[in-house]
Amino acid sequence: MATKILMEALSPTMEEGRLVEWKKQEGDTVAAGDVLAEVETDKAVMDLVARAAGTLLKQVIPAGTTVPVTQLVGVIGKPGEDIAAIIGGNGQARASAPAAPAAPAAPAAKRVEPKLAGDADVVPAPPASAVTESSSKSIPGGLTKGPETAAPLATTAAEPGARIKASPLARRIASERGLDLGSIHGSGPEGRIIIRDLEGVAAQASGPASGGGPAGGQVPAALSGFTDVPLTQIRKTIAKRLAASIGPIPTFYLTTEVDMERVWEARSALNEASAAGGSKAKVSFNDIVIKATATALRQHPACNAWWQDDRIRYWNEIHVSMAVAVEDGLITPVIRNTDRKTLRQISAESQDMAARARERRLRPEEYTGGTFSVSNLGMFDIDQFTAVINPPEAGILAVGSIVEKPVIVNGAVVSRRRMRLTMSCDHRVIDGATGAAFLRTLKMLLENPLAMVW
Repeated sequence: MATKILMEALSPTMEEGRLVEWKKQEGDTVAAGDVLAEVETDKAVMDLVARAAGTLLKQVIPAGTTVPVTQLVGVIGKPGEDIAAIIGGNGQARASAPAAPAAPAAPAAKRVEPKLAGDADVVPAPPASAVTESSSKSIPGGLTKGPETAAPLATTAAEPGARIKASPLARRIASERGLDLGSIHGSGPEGRIIIRDLEGVAAQASGPASGGGPAGGQVPAALSGFTDVPLTQIRKTIAKRLAASIGPIPTFYLTTEVDMERVWEARSALNEASAAGGSKAKVSFNDIVIKATATALRQHPACNAWWQDDRIRYWNEIHVSMAVAVEDGLITPVIRNTDRKTLRQISAESQDMAARARERRLRPEEYTGGTFSVSNLGMFDIDQFTAVINPPEAGILAVGSIVEKPVIVNGAVVSRRRMRLTMSCDHRVIDGATGAAFLRTLKMLLENPLAMVW
């Protein structure tokens, strides 16, 4: 008997997924547990595996298509088996395919808008239009440059039959602009094509996209002066989370300035000792801030909480989420039991998860369940900013750059390294005095780093 292949909920917040690439082709023999396809969720690219053995009889949904969870995407069965009844009325008519707009679906096939589902729901968006794969390199803040200011790039043709490596956003923009990725030289890791490689590259002279002009197809970017890029799953999630945060949540902000001279000296000493011992591992300022934040949360559990509509959940464990910029947005890997880990452990874990976050290879349990967040833009020379709370968490810490400035110490003007911290607080959970007490403790820990190991 034939077995349906359905779009599965591969993450706790997934309501739809984009089928990136079929790993098995029609006619291939599959075993239970074999990877059938790669699927882009709201946070990562994950494997869709076979739930039964047999032959892949039909790919109902083509690669590059976005469909809701539980949608039929393929069929496994015995060779020659009649599957007309299974695929009838399913598949492409209900999917948001990457091709030109199709005729309106029949009422019976109309999608029901998903309801809110907690942590990071997804809002339906316009049809996607590109095959995607794992990202490779981040663009600060998730921003991208427009084609109008870029200079043309030299291109070299890819070898015939070679697999073209490109980031999801680069593939999408190339599809929108009618570009041949095989003729573009990639400047990313291992020759991967990233968005900057497309800047200034003229659209292919292969004729207009389906629809034949502005009324029904794509206008070449060189003529239109702009590029429309359909939303990715992660960008849909970010948009909805921000709307769910900055609007309904009564937020207030607390800012303090920290003397970082001792942290600067301690970090230099730690990294010198590590290098002398033959290790290449280095502790970053962000690692130290994360450790200090977790230590302060242990002393101020009222800030280590979730708003749950009808109750406040105070967590006994401390799981700090760290904001990581990826090419098409932002993701927050979670360092579990942060207060119990050493700086060396936090450093190793944060580097590993940040790298896999940029490759879209984090598992759902690695980016959900945080109890407090840290967002650091100091490396981009930002002195101070306010971060948006990541619900249901009740607070987030925005970390600015370390700046050398004149300050008065013991009546004398001296040069000191200073850093600004701004805490965004959900006033339904954290009162002003509560947040201020937490920041005071955090400042004390950073100005006296030995207190973190006391």
